Amino acid sequence: MYAAGNHAKPAERFLFAIVLPRHPPRTSEARASNPPTDPPKMPFTHVRTVAGIDEYRHDENGLTVLLLQDRAAPVATFMITYHVGSRNEGPGTTGATHLLEHLMFKGTERHHKRAGASIFNVLQRVGAQINATTWLDRTNYYELLPREHLEQAIVIEADRMRGALIDPDDLASERTVVLNEFDRGDNDPLRKLYQNVWSAAFVAHPYHHPTIGWRSDIEHVSRDALKAFYDTYYWPNNATASVIGDFETEDALALIDEYFGAIPASPHEIPAMNTREPEQRGERRITLRQPGELGAVMHAYKMPDGLHPDTDALDVLARILASGKNSRFYRELTDKGLTTYAYASAGRHRDPGLFAAYCTLTPDTTHETLEAGMNAAVDTLKRDGVTEAELRRAQAKVRAMEAFGRDGPYAVAAQLNEAIAAGDWTLYATYLDRIERVTVDDVNRVANDYLVEHQRTVGHYIPISD
Repeated sequence: MYAAGNHAKPAERFLFAIVLPRHPPRTSEARASNPPTDPPKMPFTHVRTVAGIDEYRHDENGLTVLLLQDRAAPVATFMITYHVGSRNEGPGTTGATHLLEHLMFKGTERHHKRAGASIFNVLQRVGAQINATTWLDRTNYYELLPREHLEQAIVIEADRMRGALIDPDDLASERTVVLNEFDRGDNDPLRKLYQNVWSAAFVAHPYHHPTIGWRSDIEHVSRDALKAFYDTYYWPNNATASVIGDFETEDALALIDEYFGAIPASPHEIPAMNTREPEQRGERRITLRQPGELGAVMHAYKMPDGLHPDTDALDVLARILASGKNSRFYRELTDKGLTTYAYASAGRHRDPGLFAAYCTLTPDTTHETLEAGMNAAVDTLKRDGVTEAELRRAQAKVRAMEAFGRDGPYAVAAQLNEAIAAGDWTLYATYLDRIERVTVDDVNRVANDYLVEHQRTVGHYIPISD
């Protein structure tokens, strides 16, 4: 459904108090043995229910909570999605969200290796799988664990929402880790080509920046700048907590209120990202030369945001172009020996993004020949249109991929995370219906409206010897 990856101006610093749980985590058995005789009304407002997912809003701090029960296995996923990503960063702090992802695992006063209770140790002792990812429009932290230990995940996420230490020594060590990660990505020519195309396609909007940040910013960003960024965005009213799996609704809400409820809403407005990319009025081209094996060509066209109706038709178009042996690129490029691999995608982002088509060259093919073949395939599709059979095959592929991609609490949470990032979690619930409503006329229209030369950025990767 979505392509995700791991792939800001410093704000005024705000003082805060580290929020500790009101008492140590309790087991579900302990809670059951001492049930309250007259449970107090919890401070949540039910907002809506869509496709079995209940949305609640905490009345005091604005935290959004999404609950979806799945009793297929005695496990649950707890996930916090912060509505901040590289989209919210500015010169000097690019990569701040990703660096903070690393630092928030280093711990708090309560959960730290110095206290003998690092986040990884505490959670892994109860059999949890844990991680986090950073992307353009969001950052998420999650745990998949046995249902009886759900409380432990909630305790830790609440503790580090406002209690992350962002210790200078931790920053020094994690800066080295992130720089190594940056170098690995920089040495991957296809990943580098992708980023170079995005950086050429966007000149004003922060999608221009790599999610991991520019190297000089990673090297020089200060602890104070990271702390200011953290104090700007990491608050309950800028986050969504999701619980997916085997749990009781009242128990989950009670735990979330117990540990997150004492955290106040931000004492400031969460800054809006108001930069809009100016209209592109001519094709842009970049060439990347670095060691590697097979060359590649990438075409990227400006497209609407992830919630726009045209994005649904572009999603279907991407599959018609480059998904499977019946796709246009396979028949017109791979079968003719011009490419070893073809891919296309319509990224769903908070702001207008890119429709990307990407092909690797066969050894005897030139970049010019492959690019001409890609253009010819697109031009033929635009001129003659897609068929009803192509549309139905593409929609069937979506249904199959969604069935596989929603198998289990973590898979659901991951997909829900990307819908939250795009701006509306109900995109997860309505996605298949949206795709089913796409018609042949819709696909033909968006192909002619968006796959146009003056909105295109072309990238060539040319391998060179070491």
